[in-house]
This record gives sequence, C-alpha cells and structure tokens, in this order.
Amino acid sequence: MATMLEGRCQTQPRSSPSGRETSLWSSGFGMKLEAVTPFLGKYRPFVGRCCQTCTPKSWESLFHRSITDLGFCNVILVKEENTRFRGWLVRRLCYFLWSLEQHIPPCQDAPQKIMESTRVQNLLSGRVPGGTGEGQVPDLVKKEVQRILGHTQASPRPFLVRLFSWALLRFLNCLFLNVQLHKGQMKMVQKAAQAGSPLVLLSTHKTLLDGILLPFLLLSQGLGVLRVAWDSRACSPALRALLRKLGGLFLPPEANLSLDSSEGLLARAVVQAASAPLGLWTGALAVLRSLWSHWGCSRRICSRVHLAQPFSLQEYIVSARSCWGGRQTLEQLLQPIVLGQCTAVPDTEKEQEWTPITGPLLALKEEDQLLVRRLSCHVLSASVGSSAVMSTAIMATLLLFKHQKGVFLSQLLGEFSWLTEEILLRGFDVGFSGQLRSLLQHSLSLLRAHVALLRIRQGDLLVVPRPGPGLTHLAQLSAELLPVFLSEAMGACAVRGLLAGRVPPQGPWELQGILLLSQNELYRQILLLMHLLPQDLLLLKPCQSSYCYCQEVLDRLIQCGLLVAEETPGSRPACDTGRQRLSRKLLWKPSGDFTDSDSDDFEEAEGRYFRLSQQSHCPDFFLFLCRLLSPLLKAFAQAAAFLRRGQLPDTESGYTEQLFQFLQATAQEEGIFECADPKLAISAIWTFRDLGVLQQTPSPAGPRLHLSPTFASRDNQEKLEQFIRQFICS
Repeated sequence: MATMLEGRCQTQPRSSPSGRETSLWSSGFGMKLEAVTPFLGKYRPFVGRCCQTCTPKSWESLFHRSITDLGFCNVILVKEENTRFRGWLVRRLCYFLWSLEQHIPPCQDAPQKIMESTRVQNLLSGRVPGGTGEGQVPDLVKKEVQRILGHTQASPRPFLVRLFSWALLRFLNCLFLNVQLHKGQMKMVQKAAQAGSPLVLLSTHKTLLDGILLPFLLLSQGLGVLRVAWDSRACSPALRALLRKLGGLFLPPEANLSLDSSEGLLARAVVQAASAPLGLWTGALAVLRSLWSHWGCSRRICSRVHLAQPFSLQEYIVSARSCWGGRQTLEQLLQPIVLGQCTAVPDTEKEQEWTPITGPLLALKEEDQLLVRRLSCHVLSASVGSSAVMSTAIMATLLLFKHQKGVFLSQLLGEFSWLTEEILLRGFDVGFSGQLRSLLQHSLSLLRAHVALLRIRQGDLLVVPRPGPGLTHLAQLSAELLPVFLSEAMGACAVRGLLAGRVPPQGPWELQGILLLSQNELYRQILLLMHLLPQDLLLLKPCQSSYCYCQEVLDRLIQCGLLVAEETPGSRPACDTGRQRLSRKLLWKPSGDFTDSDSDDFEEAEGRYFRLSQQSHCPDFFLFLCRLLSPLLKAFAQAAAFLRRGQLPDTESGYTEQLFQFLQATAQEEGIFECADPKLAISAIWTFRDLGVLQQTPSPAGPRLHLSPTFASRDNQEKLEQFIRQFICS
C-alpha cells in the first residue's frame, strides 16, 4: 500500500537581477503540442500483482480480467447518492449522514476473550517459560492482565468515531482536490476480505498523510478501520485517553522489555490476544498541525492511493518452505573476488539480513526469521511495483542524468513524452495525464527552487539545474525511476565493467562496439553487481534464482537494442532451432526444484557472443542507464576511499555521520552533489558490514564498528575501491 502526492499550486513569475530568468507559462512557443495519455492502447497497465510462483492460487483467484476496466474514483467525494436519503437538505448534510451510516463493529466481552485466549492461558498455566505455574490462576495475575488491558485499549465510543470521521472528511476536502483510488485494486482487497480471514495491510508510509488517508479509505469502502499499534510515549495522557475511546491500541511499556522477562511475556500475550475492531487515527492531531503549517490554507494537493494484490499468507508459507536452497553471506560470495583470490562466482544465492533485528523477531526460530525476511522482500517488491511514477521524478531524471548542463524546453517536451512511454512499456504506471505543456509547467513549478529558466531570443526557454545541493534533491526524486530501469541499468553497468579493462573510458562508441562480449562474461559481471547492490534496492524475489535474473537482464539489453548477437565462425546460428536436440536438462523437473534449473551449466552459452549496437540512439541511452546507478555506486566508491581516513572504532550512527560529512566535502570539491545523501551513507556502511570490510563488536555503550584486519591494509582498500569503480561510467 502506497500513497503518492503532488501539489497543485499557482506559481508567480520569477525574475533574476539580469532579467533573463522568466516564468515558464509567460512565453508562447508557437508549436503544436501533443497530449500525454498514460494508456497502452485501450488498457492502463495494471500493477501490483502478487508472486505467481509463491502464491499461484491467490494470483489467479484474486484477479479478474475486467478489473483493469473499472477506472478510478475519488474517495473523498461524498454526494447525495452515497446516502440512503434524497432531497435538498440531504445535499447539505451528506457528509454527516454518510458518517452516521458507516458500520462500526461492536466490541463485547473483550477482557473475557483475552483471558480465555490460548497464549494467555498457556502463559498463566506455566506451559511456556516465564509462566505462573500449574493450577488455578491467582487473582493478582488476573488484576495484572486487567491493568495491561486497560492501558492498551478502552471501550470504543461509536458516536465519537462517527463525529471524528465527519470532521476528517471535511478536513480532507479542504486539503485535497481529490484522492484517487483504483476501483480494481479495491475490488481485489474487498474480495480477499470476504474470505473471512483476517486482513493485514502493510503500508510503505511514503508521506505523513498515510496515518489519515488509509484508515479513512478503508472505512469509506466498507472494510472497517485499521488496527494500528501506537507508542504511548508519543501522546499526552489526555490525548491517549481520547484516542483509546476512538479505538486506539497502545502498546504497554512492558511489551518492550527483554524476552526473558515475565512482565514482558504477559504484556505481549495480552496485546496479541487483544481485538479492538477499530483502528487508531494515528497521531491525527500532530499530523494535521504539521500539514497546516507546511502547506497553509491556500494550497490544495492531489493524492493517489495504491493497493497491491492481496495474497494468502498460509499459501505463501507452504510454497516458500518447499523451495529453499543453500545460500551464502555477502562476505563468502564477494570478498574473495574483490581481493583477487578467485575469479569464479559461487553457484549459490546471497542471504542478506537487511531487515531490522527486533525483539519479536529474535523470539522466533531461525527458520521463521528467514521466512519473515523473505516475506518482507516480497511485500516490499510488490509495494514498489504498485507505486506510480510522478512527473517530478521524470523531470528530475532527465535534468540530472541527461541535461545537467541545460536543455531547451522544446527538446525536453519530446524527451518527457519518450520517457513516459518507456515507463508504461515496462509495466509501471504513472500518476498523471493531460496536455504535455501543462505537465511540464506543473513539474517545473514544483522544482522551481532547483532549476533556472532562461529565455533566449528564438522564443524558447533554457532549463538549467541549479548547481549545488539542489542536485541532491533531484537525485532523491530520480531514485523513483530506478526500479523501472533497474534491469537495464545493471546490464549497462556490467557491460561497462567488461569494457573497463579493454578500451579507454572516453573511447569512441565505434571502438567499444568492435569488441565481442561472451555470454558467460556478461553473466559473471551481472552476478558481481547484483551481489554488491543492497537487497532493499535490488528487490530480487527470494523465489527467483540469480541466474534466472541474469538472463532477464541480458534479455532486456537485447530488447532495448543495446546488444546484438554476433555469430562466431563455425558456430551454429542462435536462430537455428531446427537441429537442437532435446536433452535431460530441457525436460520438466519437479515443481519444487527451482534452485538449479537455470544454472545447471553454461555449456550452451560458451559459444554465444554479443556486440554493442551501432544504432544512433544507443550511446546516449547506454550512458543514461549507467548514470541511474551512478549516485549509489559513487557513494560506495567514496566510502571505500574513506576507510583510510575514518576514525574507527565508532558507533554506527557516529561513523555514518563521519561518512556523510566526507560525502558533503567531496561534493563541494568535485561537484558530485547527487552522492551527498545520508541514506546512501547508511547503505554503504551496511553493505561494507555484510561484505566483511567493517566488523561489529558489542560494548557497554552499544555495538561499535571497527575495520576488519583483512581491509586494514591500504592495498586491499584500493582493491575494493577499484572493484566498485569498474561499474561506474564517467
């Protein structure tokens, strides 16, 4: 579930002291502009499908062919037709009547149900560690359960909930022009809710508004209200009492105690057994206050909420456990290759523990922890795939990676339309439509603090990104397009790594196109880069093998025209399928054998070679794809260079601050501001820790990082930096 926002505001013309900087829509171009309609033929690309490998039944049963034809609806638009009544008075009171008609399930005998729950009874009877012992439950323990339950929730007040819903609907209509929701996505969620099983919604929390929009959306669509756990320390006692009457669920302080604490066990058992049917309108007062101070009263914005396809957790657990194979850590996979100790990439998958290690996760078995991590990867991949790309991300990508020195607006119009079509062709959706000129006006108005518009004599405008820290903001926006072109970008950087030691970096494209690239070499470079990239960026599904993904990357490069097959003398043409003989490895295998089906051997691939295409558009597109990954790779390379300057040992937060200050200083010296991002510094430190460059040891003040003995030598540090820089295209 994701929420996408874009502001809609009136921008006043701006002028520079020289008078050359001007407003965009104060000029006429005298040209015919086409409209951008984000549709592929008749249908809009439908996004957010669940995994067909792990949940095939959900993939089929919770999707219907007509879902894509349902279109969008505005969930905050409440009219007379949304109530049971008609008349002129109803049209004036439709918000209030709508809130009165919302179904709010009652909460009856909650304390008794919690006392009778299996986990609480097992804990009180001594069947689990930390229990009170066999026999009758003492009255003192019963009172403790009542105290924890009283701190956690209170009996909801339906009238207060309806009153708050009415006030929230009024506020949302003052804040938003519209809140769009795809009817097909909601139909899938409603169909899953009708199955009778509990429905769990995971939000990516892209904006501060999620705490308001998501509970209201579920309530308006007849799905009830969210159950949201809230930290009691974030609210005052008066606000906490009010929110409990609205159905809020607060975690007791004992729930955060150590796992072997009896008080913590009892509190967690009560919280897990508790069923407040109402959700918490999470931090509504604080959110409204911050929004009001940020936007003011004069700016209304548009919002769009995305819901990915639901899937059965029970089906996923059964399928996921049946296809687990052997995996190795990043240190085992990549460190020997970085140091030059070996050249072959191990035939196994990478296991990276990138999910936060919390108390509830540590309480699980090792097998269940692995299941949670892989489920998190599936969910995050679906949420990213279901998020629409906004016009500001497209504009920032074009300005940062193609026209950092400036571009004429007439040229930008065509490239904006081209990039939009490329996004749609790759199965991703966009969150805009309309006239092309209006879209560019709107995008540049939102980026007005980071770009300059200069009028020239021919009547055109020159759009120039402002040098300095504004480039960091453009890089953060452009990261939204990286999942769309990630396969092609990885393939382009892998090709760059192959050519790095053969031709000069600044050599002509024709010289690079002469060299033959074997398929095995391409596979190896893609695997190396895939292991280097962090898991939360790559979003490779655990059910997909690395070699299968390598073939997908190679296919994407061929489809986009960057690579062409080259037949070597004496070899059978790749298109000649008539003389191919069936062998054992081409026959069907058991359904659970997914680990080695794509990587049995590479005998057939040894004779396949490719060249870089010599088409006119290929050099620019190749450079564009390489630059999409350049902020992350350059940050990693600078982090490797910082190893000989950093002050270690230090805490993770302290070393992150050191590295971030180094990135900022390097940006001022070299002008690489797109790398000066604290998120990139954190990602580099986590990757180096998994790679074995940094080691973590416990201390009384908390875990501390220190440089591993292997990378204490300057020679190995330079090898690491050189390994990363081979994928960077200047």
